[in-house]
Amino acid sequence: MSNSSDALDKLKFLTLTDEAYKQLSFDPRIDIEFDAKDRKTLTVRDSGIGMNAQDLEDNLGTIARSGTRGFVESLKGKQDLDLNLIGQFGVGFYSAFMVADRIEVVSRKAGEDKAWKWSSDGQGEYEIADAARDGQGTTVTLHLNDEGREYASRWQIEDIVKKYSNHVPFPIFLHYEEVEEVDGKKEKKEAKVSQINAASALWRQPKRTLKDEDYHEFYKTLSHDTEDPLLYLHTQAEGKLEYSTLFYVPRKAPFDMFRMDYRAGVKLYVKRVFITDDEKELMPTWLRFLRGVIDSEDLPLNVSREMLQHNMVLVKIKQSSVKRVLSELEDLRTKDRPKYEQFYAEYHVPLKEGLYQDFANREPLQELVLYRSTKADGLTSLFEYVQRMKPDQKSIYYVTGRSEAALRNSPLLELYRQKDVEVLLMDDEIDEIAVTAITKYKDFELKSLNRSDAADDLKTDADKAREQEGQPVVEKIRAALGDAVKDVRASVRLSDSPSCIVADGQDPTIGMQHILKMLGQKDPAGFKPILEVNPDHAIIKRIEASEDRETIDDISHLLLEQAMLVEGVELKDPAGFVKRLNRILGKAV
Repeated sequence: MSNSSDALDKLKFLTLTDEAYKQLSFDPRIDIEFDAKDRKTLTVRDSGIGMNAQDLEDNLGTIARSGTRGFVESLKGKQDLDLNLIGQFGVGFYSAFMVADRIEVVSRKAGEDKAWKWSSDGQGEYEIADAARDGQGTTVTLHLNDEGREYASRWQIEDIVKKYSNHVPFPIFLHYEEVEEVDGKKEKKEAKVSQINAASALWRQPKRTLKDEDYHEFYKTLSHDTEDPLLYLHTQAEGKLEYSTLFYVPRKAPFDMFRMDYRAGVKLYVKRVFITDDEKELMPTWLRFLRGVIDSEDLPLNVSREMLQHNMVLVKIKQSSVKRVLSELEDLRTKDRPKYEQFYAEYHVPLKEGLYQDFANREPLQELVLYRSTKADGLTSLFEYVQRMKPDQKSIYYVTGRSEAALRNSPLLELYRQKDVEVLLMDDEIDEIAVTAITKYKDFELKSLNRSDAADDLKTDADKAREQEGQPVVEKIRAALGDAVKDVRASVRLSDSPSCIVADGQDPTIGMQHILKMLGQKDPAGFKPILEVNPDHAIIKRIEASEDRETIDDISHLLLEQAMLVEGVELKDPAGFVKRLNRILGKAV
C-alpha cells in the first residue's frame, strides 16, 4: 500500500506539472481484494504511475535474481528481527514472500498502451511477459502460503490499514464477499466495497482534533518503523508564509545515520502534492535523523531540485523548523530529563556535529549537549556546570580522551582534584572537533586540560616558584630527549604522577592527531608533545641527583613513553622502550 501511495503521488504530480500527462484520466484509489472462500489470494491494485517492462526489471528484478528465498528464510529464523529493515533497504516488496508462494505483478505505465506481467516464486528466478490491463497502474497478486492465509480476512486487512495506512492521502477500498456456510459448504452471499482509511493529510488537520495515537499511526506509515516515535512536533504556520510541518524523532537512531549516503527522512509536499522524499537540503545534515513532512502553500508545483536549494521560501521554512526543533528539545531537556537523556543516548553525535556545522544555531545547541563530569552524577550541561562553579573560577575546564575510565584516571586531573575544581570529561571522539566550536559559554572561556596553558589561571605564587625551582632538572631531561619533544616543563598540575604530555598552542591534541590519522594524514605524530614533569616526584628527584648520562637518558625517555601510553599513543619503538625499562629494573634490583 505504501508503494501504491507513492505511485499515485508521482502520477498526481505529473498530471499537474507535465503537459504530456495533463490529459490523462486520473482517479486515484487503492483497491484490495481477497479470496474469502479458500483464502488463497490477496490482491492490491492502484491507479498510479505504473511500470513498463524496463521498470519491472529495474525495480523488481535485482533482489529476486540474487535469491529472494534465502533472504526471506534468513529473516524467518530471527526471533528478534528488526522490522525497520523492511522498506528502508528497498526490499519491502520481497517481504511478501514470507506469506506467499508466488507473486504476480501486472502493470501498465501511464501514457503507454502496453501492460506487462512480472511473476516469481521468490527462489531467484522471475519472468516478464505481455499482459493486459485497463488503464494505468499496478496490480499485485499474492498466492498465499499456509502462513499467509490468515491475511485473507476482512478484519485483518482493516486492522492493518487503519494501523499503518490510515492517513495515506488516497482512498483505500476493500472488496469483500460475505460468506455463509450451507450444508457444510462455504457459499458466497454478497459482494461489498467499503473505504477503510481516512484518506486525508494528517499534517493539515487541526492539532486539537488529533490524538497521540493518530500521530503514532501516521509515523509508522511514514517511516516503516514498528515502534512509536520518541516525540513529534506539529506546526501549522499562517501569515507571510503558509506551511505545515510534522517532524518525528525515532525512538532508535536510523541504521544509516552515519553513512554518507544516508536516506533523507523528510518529504516535501506543495499544496498536499508530493514533490520529493530524497532531498537532503530540506533539513540540515545534523538533523538527518528526523522523519516527517514539510507542506508549503507558497512553492510552485514544478519546483526543481536546483530551485529547492536556493528558494527563499524553503530557506525560511527550514530556518523556522530548525529553531522549532531546538526549542522542543530544550523544553524536553528541562522538563523531562530522563526522556531527554534517552534521546541524547541515540543522537548526541549529530547534535555535536551541529556545533561546528551550524553557526546560526550554535548557542541553542550549546544548551543541549551533555557531558560526564568529575563532580556531577550522570550527565551534565554547560549551564549546570556554571551553576556549580567556584565564585573565583574564571574558566570552564574540560579534558578529551578515548574513554571515561581513562579520563578519570588521567594525571591531567590531579591539580583540579587538589583544588576541588570541576572538569568535564569529553570521551566522544567527535568532542575533539565539536568543542573547538565552543570557545566561550556565557562569559566563560573553555580551557582544555590537554593543552599546556590550561592551568595558568589557577597558578599561585607558590606554584610559580615551584616551577622556577624545577628548571635545573628540566634542562637535564630536555637535553636527554632532544627532538623527541617540543619542550619540557616543570608542572604544577601533577601531584601523584611523575609526568604527563600536553599539546602547545594550536598544535593538535593527541585525540585530534588520532582523528587526522583516521582521515589519512600520513604523519600526524609529526606534531610533538610537550612533556610536563613533577619536580617533587621521587623519580624526578632521582634524575636531579644523578650524573649517570645513561640513567638520565633512560628515565627521561621512560617518563615520556609512559605518559604517551596513558594518553593512548602507540609507541614508535616498543622494543627500545622495553630495553630501557629492563636496564632501569636491573639497576634497581
